[in-house]
Amino acid sequence: MHGSFANPDSCPALVLNADYRPLSYYPLSLWSWQDTIKAVFLDRVNIVSCYDTAVRSPTFEMKLPSVVSLKSYVKPARFPAFTRFNLFLRDRFTCQYCAARQELTFDHVVPRSRGGQTTWENVITACAPCNLKKGGKMPADAQMFPTHPPFRPTVGDLHRNGRAFPPNYLHDSWQDYLYWDSELEP
Repeated sequence: MHGSFANPDSCPALVLNADYRPLSYYPLSLWSWQDTIKAVFLDRVNIVSCYDTAVRSPTFEMKLPSVVSLKSYVKPARFPAFTRFNLFLRDRFTCQYCAARQELTFDHVVPRSRGGQTTWENVITACAPCNLKKGGKMPADAQMFPTHPPFRPTVGDLHRNGRAFPPNYLHDSWQDYLYWDSELEP
């Protein structure tokens, strides 16, 4: 086996489910070369494509996988966990009051002081200035209404939004498995 011996740390593997779809788009489902090699030796993945870069020991040499697929299908959860990151992704990293993309926080549409709960249906992404301006007021009292009403997203909703934010680096071998939405420009 002959291959280049570049830095393996610059060779993450794209991880696909058994149906050859990425486990996630944002963040993109990537494994380090060490985790990928371990999964290969534990027979948990199929190697779909490799880099030219290889790793070796005194008795073994292997090209690093650039794309792997899980041998067992992992059924994605229908609804994602409520996290700050997932909330921002649902709202496309945009203030739902003024469309700003800096200083993002989250805002309770019905303030907690008025009985509002921390749920998908009551929390939106807001920039710090809008959040401070609205304060503990109801939307009508503050004359501030979300651009999009808050909702509980599905994993598909987050995948769709994540495709609008492709990472800075995409290896050529990944292109056949990734579908970036050019119509969803951030």
